[in-house]
Parts: sequence; C-alpha cells; structure tokens
Amino acid sequence: MSAKYTILKGIDIAGLNFLSPVVRLATGEEPAKQMKEIGRLIVIPTLAFLAFFWLWAVVAPKHRTKSGEVPTPSVVWDARAGIWRFHNYETAKQDGFLLQGKERETELARATARIAEVGMLEKIARQQLTAAREASTVKFDTTVAPAKNAYDTLREISRESRKGRTAALKAEAATLNTATEEARLAFLQKLRDTQARTEIDKLELAKLKDRYEEAQEITFPEVKDATRANTVLAEEKQFLVKYIDMLGKDSRELKLAAAKTKLKETRTSFLTATEGDLYRLGSGIIKNEKFIKTTASSKYAKPWTLPKQIVRSLLCVFAGFLLASAIAIPIGILCGLSATFMAAMTPFIALFKPVSPLVWLPIIMIIIGGFMPDPENNAFLMFFDKVPFIKNYKIDPMFLSSAVTVALCSLWATLVNTALGVGAVDKDHMNVARVLRLGFWSRLFKIVIPTALPLIFAGLRISLGVGWMVLVAAEILSTSEGIGKFVNDMYTNGSSESFAQMFVVVFIVGIIGMLLDRIMVVFQRLVSFDSAVPAG
Repeated sequence: MSAKYTILKGIDIAGLNFLSPVVRLATGEEPAKQMKEIGRLIVIPTLAFLAFFWLWAVVAPKHRTKSGEVPTPSVVWDARAGIWRFHNYETAKQDGFLLQGKERETELARATARIAEVGMLEKIARQQLTAAREASTVKFDTTVAPAKNAYDTLREISRESRKGRTAALKAEAATLNTATEEARLAFLQKLRDTQARTEIDKLELAKLKDRYEEAQEITFPEVKDATRANTVLAEEKQFLVKYIDMLGKDSRELKLAAAKTKLKETRTSFLTATEGDLYRLGSGIIKNEKFIKTTASSKYAKPWTLPKQIVRSLLCVFAGFLLASAIAIPIGILCGLSATFMAAMTPFIALFKPVSPLVWLPIIMIIIGGFMPDPENNAFLMFFDKVPFIKNYKIDPMFLSSAVTVALCSLWATLVNTALGVGAVDKDHMNVARVLRLGFWSRLFKIVIPTALPLIFAGLRISLGVGWMVLVAAEILSTSEGIGKFVNDMYTNGSSESFAQMFVVVFIVGIIGMLLDRIMVVFQRLVSFDSAVPAG
C-alpha cells in the first residue's frame, strides 16, 4: 500500500490528478467510484477533443482564404511531417559537409543508391497521380458541368434581356419630344426599374459564378493523396541531388585536396621559374593559402529550422523569466516587509502592468541598440559566442530585446504574489524571531522567504506563462529568430502549406506552454505545506 500512496503523491505533485482514479482502480479501491471518476476526468475530455477535431475537419474545408482552404487536422499533421523532414534534411547536410575519407565515400554510395530508388518510386507515384486524376475527371465534370451550364445560361439570358430592355427604352425615348411631363416622369421611372432589374441580374449572376468557381476548385481525396506522395518524393530527390553534390564533386575534402595540389604546383613554379610573371605566381600562392585556411575551417550554413527556433525561443523566454524573477522577488519582498515601500510601488505596478509588449519592444530595441552600436564587436555578445551550446543560437540585440520585453511584461505577477506571501507571514513567527534576537538576514532567509515560497512560486508560474505568450509577439515584431519569426515567415509566404504549418505552431506553442506550466506546478507543490495525499 505504501507504493500506492507514493505514486499518488507523485501524481499530485506533478498536477496529473486525472491519473489518480486509474491508480486507485488498479489497486481495487472502490471500483464503481473510480470508474465514474475515470469517465469524468479522462473519457469525457477525450470525447470532447475528438468532437473538436471532427468539427474542425468538417468546417475547415468550407471556408476559403487567399492561402487556400483552411487546413484540416490531417493536413496539419502532414505539415508537421514536412517541417520535420526539412529539419532532418538540413541536419544531414550539416553532418555530411564534415565527412571525410571512407565515411564520406560510404555515405555518398548510400545517397546514390537511395536517389535511384526515389527515381523509381517517383515514376510509380506519377503514374498513380495520373490514374487518380483520370478517375476523378468524371466526378469533376459531373460536379462542375451543372454549375457552368447554369452560369452560362443565366449570363446569356441576362445579356439578351438587357439588350431588349435597352432597345425598347431607346425607342420610347425617341417619341418623348412631344410628350407631356407626366409621360416623361413615367419614362424616368421605367429607367430606374430597368437599372434595378439589371443590378438584380448581376447579383444572381455573381452568385452562380461563385458557385461555378467553387466547383472548379473541388479536389478529391485520392488526388490529394497522390499529389502529396509526389511532393514528398520530389522534396527528397531535391535534397539527395544537393547532398550527393556536397559529398561528391563539391565536397570540402575534394576541394581542399585540389587546392593543396594547385598550391604545391604554384609554389614549385614560383621557386623554379627563371622567367615569367613571378608577381602573379606569388599572388596565386597567397590566394590559395587563404582559400585552404578558409575552407578547412568552414561549416555548412544550415538555415534556421523550426526545432532550432523552438530551442532559441525557450532560451529567450527563460532569459527574460530569470531577469524578471531577479527584479520582482527582491522588490516584492521589500513591498511585503514595508507598507510604506508598498505604497510607493503601487502606482508603478498599476501604471506599467497593463502595457502591451508591442509598446515595450520598440523602446527596448532602441535602448539596447544604443548600448550596442556595433554588435559584431560587442564584448558582451562576443562572450556568448564562446559559451558551449549557447553559441549555436546567435545571441544578438534582437534576442536581448525580446528577453527584456518578456521580463517587463511578466514580472508583475511574481512581484505581487511575493509581496502577498511576505505580508502574510504569521506575526507570531516574527515575534519569536525577535525574542531569539535573530538578525534581519536570518529572519529573512529562515522565516520570511520559506513561509512565502508557495505564493512566490504561484507568481513565478503565472509569470512564466505570461512570458511565453509575450515572446511570440515580440519575436514577430523584432524578427528575432524563434517561433515568432517562423510564424511571420509562413504568413509572408502565403502558400497553403505555410498556412498549415502555422497551425502546427499553434499546437507546439500550446504543448510547450502546458509543459512549462506543469514544471512550475511541480515546484509549487514541492514548496507547499498541504501536498499530502488523502487516504481516500
């Protein structure tokens, strides 16, 4: 039984209380009650999610945008796979660029064999796509033909009717020279009625045209699947062509070998020549030496992929979160200890707490830009270029601006909760500390902060969530590499695939935010005084 309660306590600390009924049921504790709880905490939320995805799949194709129809869950899932494929391809290029000797030759042989396989698969996929298109032609014509016929028929009728009405009105107008005022006013009303009839015809024609265009854009599942298979194979083939060139004729190893051979020949000519342009030969030696040095230290210029951008965003949000904590916790402690200091800080909290990150960011960018007029030679940034792991994620003024913006927008919850926690310390505890003649720092670290920790961590949890939300907006505006930059690039691209990838980011941001929240829940529960699990 002790193992049971250990597991339950772990579940409670992790904030995963929906798993508690499963553990209790597995140990035979009140099966009927636990089944009811499982239904409420697991089955019903699962059904709600399934209903959401079903509704999304049904409604999404009915709305069209400039980037195509709204992607369905299956399209978003395929877009996720596309993002991961691109990351894997670029990582393979990065690794392949450094391969030498036997390893390079082995990888080159593998890539060559794979491109032959892809060629055969691509041929089969094209045949399947052609067959799918031919099979869907009849369905397409059946759907489009009625809409087209209705549109063409109404357009012809509208045109002939308009011509007839116009001719009749012109003929009548020719007889109005000697007509009375009443007749002329009646004719004027006929003109108004005719124009109104023409506008109605235009609206009806526009509706039929929209219906016809919608019918033309209908695609069928088998065609979509075949097209998707062709696209995947075409992407892999494009990657393999570049990869084979990188491992073969354009490999760093072969370039270095050719450059060294050329340098040796040029040096021999320079040292043994009795006539000729020695200046040209000497310049060639220096040029080759510089080329060899540059090539030997060169690395593959891997573009930013979403997984790498996610890591950079996490670094940025934690940098901002740590800065916010370093500011908010000391000020919050002072606010909790001194009512006068709290009164002084209250206007600042009320004034700056509602300010949007979109307002803070340009201001911070200008201020940081003033401190770093030459980022390439800035000592602070150059320090991060030497730190392992972090140097791979380009710490620049835009990164710092985003981190400071995160800090300014997220520190308030921690500050207020810290002040509340410190202010709620039992006065009896403080009186005992005075009796024991504990100094200020002893009271602070042995009584005040330990007592206030649950509320401090509650504030930190809120601050981290706010910081994660603020970060994406800051990255979009600052064009700092990260999740926000990825979203902005996909929006600018405007293709249907980019549209689907933006939906992928929605889920990635949500999942990461949820995990960060769970981590903070664990820390909050660990420092709380009421984390015991009831015996049930």
